[in-house]
Order: sequence, then C-alpha cells, then structure tokens
Amino acid sequence: MGRKKKGAGESRTAQTELSGKEYEKEMKKLHVELVKLQDWVRRKGLKICVVFEGRDGAGKGGVIKAITERVSPRTFRVIALQAPTERERSQLYIQRYIRHFPAAGEVVIFDRSWYNRAGVERVMGFCTKDQTRRFLEAVPAVEKSMVESGIIVIKYWLEVSQEEQTRRLSDRITDGRKTWKLTPMDLKSYNRWDDYTEARDDMFAASHTAWAPWHLAQSDDKRRARLNIISHLLAQIPYKAPKREKIVLPKRKKGRKSRARELLATPVPEAY
Repeated sequence: MGRKKKGAGESRTAQTELSGKEYEKEMKKLHVELVKLQDWVRRKGLKICVVFEGRDGAGKGGVIKAITERVSPRTFRVIALQAPTERERSQLYIQRYIRHFPAAGEVVIFDRSWYNRAGVERVMGFCTKDQTRRFLEAVPAVEKSMVESGIIVIKYWLEVSQEEQTRRLSDRITDGRKTWKLTPMDLKSYNRWDDYTEARDDMFAASHTAWAPWHLAQSDDKRRARLNIISHLLAQIPYKAPKREKIVLPKRKKGRKSRARELLATPVPEAY
C-alpha cells in the first residue's frame, strides 16, 4: 500500500502519501469483502450496530460513504438524526435511537448517536451536568442489554488534529460543494477544542467496556482512515463467503416484428 515504515518518534504525517490508484485498489478489495459480509449478515440474521463519533470535520461522513457505496441500503442503513423535536425532548433520552436499532439481517450505522449527550450537548450547554452524569452512568448497562439481546455493538471515534480540522472546516467555506456541511453549530464549537477533549475523555472512561469498547482511528489521512476502519470492521464479525452458482446471462427472447413506436417521453438535452 505504499506505506513508509516509521522510525522512532516519526510523525504519522511523514508516511508516504497513498496514491489514488493504490487507495482504489485496496478499497475495491474491501468492498468485495463487505458484499460477502452483507450476504452473511442476511443469511445468519445478524444484528449489527456501528456507531461513529468524532469532532466536526473528523471524516465520519466520508468513512460511512466508503462503507455503504457498494452494498444495499436495505441491509446497511445509515441513521443521522436531526435535532430532537419537542415531543422527543419529553421522552426517555435514548428512546428516539432505540427505534432505529437493527432487526435480524441488518447493519445500522449511526452518524453520531446517543453519545451526543456526552459530547455536543454537554459542551454546547444543551443538557445539564446532572443529565450528562446520569447518561454516562446508564449507558454501559444499556449497551450491555443490546449485546445480550444479540446486537453486535461496534463504536468508533475518529481522531483529528487541530490543524487538520481547521483546514477541513476552512475548505467547507470556500468549496461550493461542501458549504452544506458547515453548520452554525460547527462555528460555535470550533473554539471549544479543550472542552470537547475533556468530554471525549470522560466518555471513554465511562463507556469503554468489555462488551462495547471504543475503537480510536487516526483520521488526518482520510484515505488511510477509511481503509483502516473498514478493515477493522470486517475483522470484528466472523463471516464466510457465500457459495454461488456460476451465473450465465440467458438468451434474449426474439421480439415480434413490428413498426417502431414513437417514444412518448421528453428527451434530456445532451449538454455534454
């Protein structure tokens, strides 16, 4: 994969850059394995819940897109909830997440999750200190119940440096394709790096358990992060490649000879 071995004390940024060609080659291999995993999940009725957390600009969306772009959305469901409604605010905190938990034969990926209470809600003052404390006390038991019910829980934290976060958020300002990614909340939370660090550390201390541990992935290098996370995800779920019969396209039926009919549709202009 074109990786330069690191010497003692050498930084991650000193790694040889992974070319687009190398990245696509390795990603194709992983996508093939994800399709095999998908078949296995369906066949065995597995229930898998994958949680992605991290600071703004850590690359969660890119990793999730890389995981899901070659599999079925009916098997791999992505959940990215909006801010809670007034009704949801009156419910048990985790209630709105529970209804999205996987059924048999599903992989549910949370792009941010119930851990909002330990992160953005805590840092931005959307919940009280007591609410955060009670959440951190309760969440290990909730996740243990999930695991005991047969759900495989896999939690990832994407770790991005201050410098790389600044570069990515600045890019969202100048790149018209990415402006939708920059929210008012991103700007408000940008100068609260230390508060988020403290919140992350408290979250790990409370919820890094034997049944639902946290997995930390360095994400300054987006390409390596995606490859590393998908490779790790595949290793968490023992699966076997399905046996497939050889597929041959059938011969087309010969159509009846008839006059060509005018197509009743408006053509798309060929501007390119």
